[in-house]
Amino acid sequence: MDFLLENVYIDAGFQHLCESVFVRLCQIVGTSVQVAIRRETKDIAEMVKRRVEDDDVSVMESGSIREGFRLKGSDIDYMYWPNDHRVIFDMSQSEHYYTEDKTLILSESSESPPGFTLLELLTPTPYREVQSACVPMNDRFYISCSLYRQQTQTHQFPGSIGHGPCESGEVGGLEYDLARCFACDFWPLAASYWINRCHSWPNREVVNKIVRNGCHFVPIGHPLGLHEHEEWRISFSQAEHKLVHSMNHCQFLTYGLLKIFLKEVIDKQLAETNKLLCSYHMKTVIFWVIQQNAVPLWCPQNLLAGFWVCFKLLLQWVYEGVCPNFFIPENNLFLSKVHGSAQKKLFLELHGLYEKGLVCLLQSPSIKSYITYVLYNPRLSICTIEDRMISECDHDKELFNEIDRNTSYFPQNLDHCIKYLHTIELMIGEPLTQYQVLMLQRSTANILQSTAFTLHNTYTNTGRNKQMYIADRMSCHMLKLAAKFGFISDMMYIAMFYCKTFRFREAMYITEMIKVKLAQPGLMYKVYVDSERYTEAVGGQSMSTKMRQAVAHDIKLNVHTCYINELRPEQQSVSQSISDFLRIPLFVVLHFVELLCYRHIDTTLAQTALEELQALVHHDQGLLYDLDRDISWEILGICQQITGNLNAALHSYQQSLTQYPLHKLQNVTLMRIQDLHIT
Repeated sequence: MDFLLENVYIDAGFQHLCESVFVRLCQIVGTSVQVAIRRETKDIAEMVKRRVEDDDVSVMESGSIREGFRLKGSDIDYMYWPNDHRVIFDMSQSEHYYTEDKTLILSESSESPPGFTLLELLTPTPYREVQSACVPMNDRFYISCSLYRQQTQTHQFPGSIGHGPCESGEVGGLEYDLARCFACDFWPLAASYWINRCHSWPNREVVNKIVRNGCHFVPIGHPLGLHEHEEWRISFSQAEHKLVHSMNHCQFLTYGLLKIFLKEVIDKQLAETNKLLCSYHMKTVIFWVIQQNAVPLWCPQNLLAGFWVCFKLLLQWVYEGVCPNFFIPENNLFLSKVHGSAQKKLFLELHGLYEKGLVCLLQSPSIKSYITYVLYNPRLSICTIEDRMISECDHDKELFNEIDRNTSYFPQNLDHCIKYLHTIELMIGEPLTQYQVLMLQRSTANILQSTAFTLHNTYTNTGRNKQMYIADRMSCHMLKLAAKFGFISDMMYIAMFYCKTFRFREAMYITEMIKVKLAQPGLMYKVYVDSERYTEAVGGQSMSTKMRQAVAHDIKLNVHTCYINELRPEQQSVSQSISDFLRIPLFVVLHFVELLCYRHIDTTLAQTALEELQALVHHDQGLLYDLDRDISWEILGICQQITGNLNAALHSYQQSLTQYPLHKLQNVTLMRIQDLHIT
């Protein structure tokens, strides 16, 4: 194996091994097409929101998931910052702002370690959280990072804790970090040399975009700084995800392999020191290796050579106790972490892996079987053509799940609805990829649904019959239009509208149509699909046709408007959390609407609908995720209460309280239980 490493560019056996790992990483991390789907759908979602929303607070997703990973344990990071606050690096930059509209903050880094700074509040702030975090120093007021963290941590989810500058926790097995920060429209002087370093990577266009977007400041000080509790760290999260997106696929897979190696080999073997290295160090390593042209050719046949160069650089950094930040090299990411006896132990352990050569990858359960199979079958033909690595069904499942994940627009009023629709109309004329076209198609359906219900609620009970009639016709038209180019599940909004407007038989006609479509063998419901039958049913057809005829997802109710009167308390409860929508499993909504309608038409069929809902919630057979159960039990309790079975309703509400409180329903559930006792 060592001999192979010395001849990585000419040895056919080594290239064969690299190809096998490339194929395996495409299965774990994703092919270039899958990664493009994840990124492009998110890009278009952010573009729509950025053009429409004028909220006081901006939100940016970062972290592994935003980069395009879907590895087990990948985290999702959100950064929040007030739009009317801006950081500047010198007073001349204040000329770019109207101080009546913006609160200005001055970065003062003369006494701070590289990459860190004090933030001086220059103009008054309307926010109590910012004002309360200010501390006097040298006759000036500085925003204390530690006080700001205390003021802004919301503990939205149970078990959340402070972790560095973030509020961290886990929801349904997904780790998250929420960081409250400040934005700056300028590139920091401390990182100016980075611009000159970018000769070959990234290209000039990417560099210019990164510099134009500025940076952020997150509330964490350097443990060895003079003002640890007041200092803020300069964050390049936005720049980093642009850098990751500019990697070619082999580079991205190598980054993925480094993350897997850290988790499955380094962390497992180095139990005592596994807190010293993190995924961010792996990202920093590959950034430096790519920029320094340490690997002449990034391709499948050379993948392990790229990995090995990265590992050797990491080993060198641990030996020296220096991990230079990619943008501000003077900021040593190992400082105060990798030093002394822990550093020595970490180096010895990593050097032990280095001495084994690439055999050390055999300690990774995810990679081992593929390496050993190729070593025992050296004549095995390996296809690195990505189009052949993923089936049509798996491709479509990736695409439709990402589209559903990223089309959650919930306008707050009719004007907001119109603004969304106008924005999407303008974007249709722009150059778009096929995935982004589908995103806009699904987004349009999403906005039309919110608009239809908002319009109806606006003109209901106005006493103007003509306006109500026109609004009703327009709402029906929009919902039917949305169903023509949305998912199968988008038909459910028509049924809900008919139920809300007392057209119960029309609603039941729609639910029967939905049930027929959901019963087809090739249905793709979230991640559940029979790939063979799906391919038989819609294989080879356009993505738009597949979306309309074979794909269904959960129902999302905009908390700013009413869809089902019986669920209004739950929607209001959710609106008090960070979410703008109430997500309910499609089959739960289907049986719920059936019961609401049939109780006015046929009590026997109403009882049947209740029994089907009860069977679903008690024995869901995989159709409900764990995170769906609080709202599912809640709706079952509502149905049981409506039909007069109060004991069963009490049991269901109590079950809802024992589930993971994703939808923040505890208070409304307790209120419903109290109503039962009063009754």
